[in-house]
Amino acid sequence: MEGASFGAGRAGGAIDPVDFLKQPQTLLRITTWIFSIVVFGSIVNECYVNKDSQHPELLCIFNENESACSYGIAVGVIAFFGCIFFFVVDLYFQQISSVKDRKRAVLLDLGFSGFLAFLWFVAFCFLANQWQRTTLTRGFAQGADAARAAITFSFFSIIIWVVLALRALQRYRLGTDMSLFATEQFGTEPGASYPGYPGGSGVESTETYQSPPFTETLEPNPKGYQVPAY
Repeated sequence: MEGASFGAGRAGGAIDPVDFLKQPQTLLRITTWIFSIVVFGSIVNECYVNKDSQHPELLCIFNENESACSYGIAVGVIAFFGCIFFFVVDLYFQQISSVKDRKRAVLLDLGFSGFLAFLWFVAFCFLANQWQRTTLTRGFAQGADAARAAITFSFFSIIIWVVLALRALQRYRLGTDMSLFATEQFGTEPGASYPGYPGGSGVESTETYQSPPFTETLEPNPKGYQVPAY
């Protein structure tokens, strides 16, 4: 089973690029990667504008708050490189033979996805709040569409990163539930017995299987054979 021990059942399997790109998780990674580009690209390129002719210096369009623009750019860059890293991890995940390494990869994915969902939530609230307080001058009006795009895609990024976190949590729970298939669960002592095979009802039997004792005794003279007299 693919989910057994965090997918260890398919360890060493060949990588099929076409099937990999069709996976929902891969599509979600690509989507978040694009959204991160839209957010920090919009802020960098169009959200630093001149307020008016009397202020030639470039100001952040979000209520002239430099922290708002800097935070949006920082979260976008973190999400951009994070998507690339976990895209590579997903690509080579089936090549990881160690169950412990697979577990660490799933936990890292879960923690990072949850962390990015929180960062995007803060970014959305921060940018939306500063945008509401912004007085649109003639100069600021030029970057209004870019500011709205950054806020909108920040909101969408929250949803996708939450979905990625839930998928990682599901993979972790599945790997934990199927951990009884791992070789580490079997006894290592010479006389240790193997756990009972699950019965037809799906409930594992408490009985154990051991080699039966030799109850038969060898006959001194097998049937049909006589000891020749010398």
